[in-house]
Amino acid sequence: MKRNIFRLALCAIALVCNTAVHSQIKILFDATKAESAGNADWVVDADVRNIDWYPDAQIGTGTFYTSSNAQRVPTPAQSGITASSLESYWSGGLSAWAVDCAKRGYTVESLPYNGQITYSNTANPQDLVNYKVFVIDEPNIPFTAAEKTAIMQFVQNGGGLFMVSDHNNSDRNGDSWDSPNIWNDLLSNNSVQNYPFGIYFDLDDISGTSTNISAAATDSIINGPMGTVSRVQWANGTTMTLAPSLNSTVKGVVFKTGTTPGNAGAMVAYARYGAGKVAALGDSSPTDDGTGNPACSLYPGYLGDALGNHRLLIMNMTIWLAGISHVGVDEVSGNSGRINVFPNPATDVINISTGKVLTNTSINIYNFAGQLVVRQTVGEFTAANDQSFSLPAGAYIVTVQSNEGLQTSRFTVY
Repeated sequence: MKRNIFRLALCAIALVCNTAVHSQIKILFDATKAESAGNADWVVDADVRNIDWYPDAQIGTGTFYTSSNAQRVPTPAQSGITASSLESYWSGGLSAWAVDCAKRGYTVESLPYNGQITYSNTANPQDLVNYKVFVIDEPNIPFTAAEKTAIMQFVQNGGGLFMVSDHNNSDRNGDSWDSPNIWNDLLSNNSVQNYPFGIYFDLDDISGTSTNISAAATDSIINGPMGTVSRVQWANGTTMTLAPSLNSTVKGVVFKTGTTPGNAGAMVAYARYGAGKVAALGDSSPTDDGTGNPACSLYPGYLGDALGNHRLLIMNMTIWLAGISHVGVDEVSGNSGRINVFPNPATDVINISTGKVLTNTSINIYNFAGQLVVRQTVGEFTAANDQSFSLPAGAYIVTVQSNEGLQTSRFTVY
């Protein structure tokens, strides 16, 4: 009987912790770089379609313009989204992706066409400091020098950048710039480093299905929380060339058919930089859910192509970029100080530390079902020997038994 009560209590904690943690994670979808120009609608939600991105990257609004004008906060309110909500809850080519983010408890916003890409600018309510993941899906206007610096600082300081490209010669707004060239300009012409992520977007145009996947069983992108990715399908996209000499963490996981997995022909790649992460996709078609602006020829690549694998891939990438976090650690019982539980974004592990010197120490971690998942004897436990654990997503209770008595805290990994 006591065990059942304990399990119920843990389940209640899990629900509270998951809601609290995910509400802190904000995903920002960029709409400042002509992502809705021409035959594209890479926005989350647009109540009006009154933008014209022509000519030469100049924009205007009016009743006779037809490009989607993404608003900051999608409507209806995402608080109304449930597990059964359809992507049509919002109106945009990326609404399915955004609805999936909201179903995980992430807060979704768009940076409108007249928004600013800044970092540590307190005057900007949508400064990147306020977000965990920044999604830029097929930009069609080059980044300014200030924007490049802001994006690099965002990643360096722990942000997650999702880069989506399209094929060569895919200029949608008539300014002579297309997404692979715009991405390469950001990566090669910034104030930080030449190709800091070790990723170069090839000037290519490829179509077809690929099952050429190279990833370990523990890979967070291919074998992630949404499921295992077995294929992708490009509809006029590009590949990437990787440079481990510039970033030793860069990794390709899906490759062009007929290409030996390595540094060439990567269709999906990711890397770490500073305290942050970047993920790269060589085609915007997998993100397209087939809905949005009726003036565009949209296609359901997110769910309809590659046997539904694109949803798994894109959400695995988003979740990986969002990283590990925790609720403020609440002490449930014990009278001898606190346990500190915090994420290490560089290694995707949870660290447990103490500010005291504890002896005869043992650490037990229980999952939401009350099952023991970690038991570790530490001996002397001090601030100098943090204990690190790699844990799957879920809510946990950690107990530390020592000469100071029993201390208990709770936290969530996602």
